[in-house]
This record gives sequence, C-alpha cells and structure tokens, in this order.
Amino acid sequence: MQLYYWPTSPYVRKVMLVAQETGIDSQLELVHASPSGSGHDLHDRNPLGKIPALITDDGMVLFDSPVICEYLDSLHDGEKMFPASGPRRWQALRQQAEADGILDAALLRRGEEARRENLRSKGWIAHQTGAIHRSMADLEARVDELQAPLTIGHITIACALGYLDFRFPSEDWRHIAPDLSDWYAGFSQRPSMQATIPIDPP
Repeated sequence: MQLYYWPTSPYVRKVMLVAQETGIDSQLELVHASPSGSGHDLHDRNPLGKIPALITDDGMVLFDSPVICEYLDSLHDGEKMFPASGPRRWQALRQQAEADGILDAALLRRGEEARRENLRSKGWIAHQTGAIHRSMADLEARVDELQAPLTIGHITIACALGYLDFRFPSEDWRHIAPDLSDWYAGFSQRPSMQATIPIDPP
C-alpha cells in the first residue's frame, strides 16, 4: 500500500498512529507529497488534492483520514480501533468527529493568521478559536471516557492536542482542560506518539 503523506499533517499522523498501534505500519510505502507542491501525482490520485491518500494493494484510492483509518483497522486481527457496534462505537466516532473538528478549526485559524495583517479577519480567527476552546472544555468534561480501551477517539484527540502544541505553542490550552492535559501527558509517551512527533521539513 502507498500512503501519500506530509510530515506535519495531523491527519497523516492520525493514520500513522493507527498503522503503528495495529502493527501494520510495515505494509505502508510512504510517498512524500506536499499538497501545494509538485513532483508527485497526488492530484491524479485524489481529485481533492489533499493528504493523506491511500492506494490499496488492489489499486483502490482512499482519502480522508477517517476512511483510511477504518480501512487500515480492517486489515488486522487484534482489538479494533473502530468498535463494531453499540455505545462504544458511537462514543469513539463522536470523539473522532470532535477532535477532527478541533483540527479543522486550528488549520483554518492558522491559514487566516498567515495572511497579510490588513487582510486578516479577526472575527474569523475568534470564531475558530472559540470552537477550539468550547471543544476542549467539552473533552475535559468527558475525560473519564478516555479510560476505556484504545479507540480511534483516543488517537484523534491525541493528534489534535499535539497539533495545538506544535502550531500554537504560546497558547496554553491546558488551563481549559487540566485533566485532559494529564491524560495527554501519559498518552504522548506511547512509542507510536514518540515516533510520529511532527517536525517541519528543512
């Protein structure tokens, strides 16, 4: 399988965490592909031009991290990251959706802040920041759910928190969610998390 990736993408990190936690990372061939760059055929593979994108062994192209992660989860015989049914499944999917929403808001905010100052919308930045902070408070109120066995929810939440630390290091989310911070401190020591710490390419 080929995975089109970029080393700082939190959505790619999410896929890599699932691959490592399920023991199938050795089956992935990584294809370095900047969404805005050239020298690769990402746009031919994924009409959205977004990463991650996965080319399966039978040539099917999958994109969007929830789809790729669930596909990878179907390839192993161990405990599933996506529970098959019942309350645990809906809890895991809700956690994934909320954490993906944090990432969406963080990326939109970062894009807006990268614009020239006279073109930036302070209202848009505030809107995205508010979404992040409200979601952090919600996850803090539900932190006991994270004591359950590992699911895609844990993985995505950890990616969201890691991305906030990576791209917004001066903005301390921990005062909003101190118990979530304690959980993350422990979770971030997992070998899969240590192996996927984002670093800007030279």
